[in-house]
Amino acid sequence: MHKPGTVLFVMALAGMVLTGCNRGAGKNGEKEMVIGASMLSLQSEFVVNVKDAMEAYAKEKNVELIVNDAQRTADRQVQQVETFISQKVDAIILNPCEVEASSPAVEKARAAGIPIINVNSETAAEPDGFAGSRDEEAGEIAMEQIARLLNGKGNVVMIEGYMGQAAQIKRSAGAKTVLDKYPGIKILAQQTAEWDRAKGMSLMENWIQSYGDKINAVFAHNDEMGMGALQALEQAKLKDKVAVVSIDAIADALQAVKDGRLDATVYQDAKGQGAGAIDMAIQLIKKEPLEKKAIFIPFQLVTKENVDGFLK
Repeated sequence: MHKPGTVLFVMALAGMVLTGCNRGAGKNGEKEMVIGASMLSLQSEFVVNVKDAMEAYAKEKNVELIVNDAQRTADRQVQQVETFISQKVDAIILNPCEVEASSPAVEKARAAGIPIINVNSETAAEPDGFAGSRDEEAGEIAMEQIARLLNGKGNVVMIEGYMGQAAQIKRSAGAKTVLDKYPGIKILAQQTAEWDRAKGMSLMENWIQSYGDKINAVFAHNDEMGMGALQALEQAKLKDKVAVVSIDAIADALQAVKDGRLDATVYQDAKGQGAGAIDMAIQLIKKEPLEKKAIFIPFQLVTKENVDGFLK
């Protein structure tokens, strides 16, 4: 026999489960927070890593997270933010497509009084908070490693990210700051492959045709493009003569470093950035003052010597 109390308890539990599905009530009868996120591109492994970290942390904090893919289009990103505003979300996280063209998204959210946090990348318009890393630092670390591998002399090709995006602008600037110290290193060519592996590969194939064995090193603004360049060099049987360094430390780049194919990558902390952005959003929704308006997580050089510490 069930005790009468048990039945009541089960019924009460069922009632809680039903109300929990509503946006209405979360734990302790508090309204469940809803955060909208517009991500640069879910075709990019690093961006997906940031999104996964945000989702895991939101779940832990009992926050509903709505994720949209801007598919690398700033106009679409602005529309997504307008939709979030009309849905009256509690906060917005923006992983900007472009410095200038994604800025209206920030301005619209602020005008609507909805807290907006930029994650991983910056806009010209100032958000309420930022969680990411200093992209110029990644460019400096990568180019310093290339300078070491070349003993300060040689020709480098630079595969840039999506033009006009903060990471592209700042990683190029950081690399050039380092090159000012090494007059023996020249940039032979630089061009965008839009963060894309296949585009990185075909750009590298073109450069191999144009410059052949004049190329001594490749600096790719992210691992996707770096891995594409690496494939092109391996197919042309040139990898032994050309150093390749890229940024992000995604899974197969780490494996390529361990296998001695990729010379180095620069680790960027997707988990720290994603969780940091959600944390800031929650604080702003609760109207708690932010300790810092910007969280910058340092980049770290990954080589064959220390790669085991980064492999899962």
